[in-house]
Amino acid sequence: MKLSAEQLTGHLQQTHAPVYLVSGDEPLLNAECCDQLRSAFRDKGFSEREVLHVEGHFKWEYLLECANALSLFAEQKLIEIRVGSHKINKAAGDIIQEYIAHAPPENILLIIAEKLEGAAKKSAWHKAIEQKGVCVEIWPVEIHQLPGWIRHRAMSKNMQLDDSAIQLLCDRVEGNLLAAKQELDKLHLLHPTGTLTAEQIVNAVSDSSRYDVYALMDTIALGQGERCIKILNVLRQEGIEPPIVLWALTREIRTLYAIRQGIERGLAYETICQKERIWGKRKQTLKRCAERLSISTLEDLLKTSQHLDKVIKGMGTGSPWLMLSDIAITLSGKRLQLSSFC
Repeated sequence: MKLSAEQLTGHLQQTHAPVYLVSGDEPLLNAECCDQLRSAFRDKGFSEREVLHVEGHFKWEYLLECANALSLFAEQKLIEIRVGSHKINKAAGDIIQEYIAHAPPENILLIIAEKLEGAAKKSAWHKAIEQKGVCVEIWPVEIHQLPGWIRHRAMSKNMQLDDSAIQLLCDRVEGNLLAAKQELDKLHLLHPTGTLTAEQIVNAVSDSSRYDVYALMDTIALGQGERCIKILNVLRQEGIEPPIVLWALTREIRTLYAIRQGIERGLAYETICQKERIWGKRKQTLKRCAERLSISTLEDLLKTSQHLDKVIKGMGTGSPWLMLSDIAITLSGKRLQLSSFC
């Protein structure tokens, strides 16, 4: 079966499955979910724990050996496999299926992985876990969900934050839930009672926001110009090289250009999305983004990107980060007059 992290508590109070798969790329939520499972298993008598790390020359056959080995310390055992970013190939998948088919009742298998690709979710081993066990997929907390997440976390510590304090904390820790947890812990120690204000947040919380180029693309599509500048500044401070940002921006420009051309040619938008491999929630945000940009603007941005590529390679004059800002802001529907830098 598939369960969300929020549904685990009710599930574990009633029963437990022979195998669990926890996957996702949000480290804090992933770790907390696994801690909850370990705690519940200990309470059920699975006092021994064996941890296997999939790295180097790891042999999946060892899983079957662990399952068949008699324990000297406890009658019930948790076998934990930390896959990380490694892919589970067919041979490994076959071994997981063999384990599930003959899962000993005195063992529980917990597989912990980063975000799984679509092919992995359609694999036979994943379907076997869904049928006999539990799959928990951890999703990142989106920007519009972050205020509610912080408010809920604060309430669990008997803390009260006013709206301005929550918004400021969101700005300081966006994209970094671990930092959000740590800052709430610190605020709880500094201000155990009363309602926290934005001024107290300013004095106590450092800016721990974390972004990547994909967050920048989402922000551009949503038309959030000011946030684009903040993300670019954070990327620069974290040492991200301009060619990486330029690659992402150029790819986005070409996608938007293809959308504009397709619409003007009378193609169905769904057809354009399939051709350009646009999925999920990005369909509508990219459509709105393309609608506010003209073909000529996108062509100009491609020319600017070509010039910026030469600047980065030392073959032209200009400030790479200012030019990146110009491109990002223009894509978001705003305009910076940086022609003098180009």
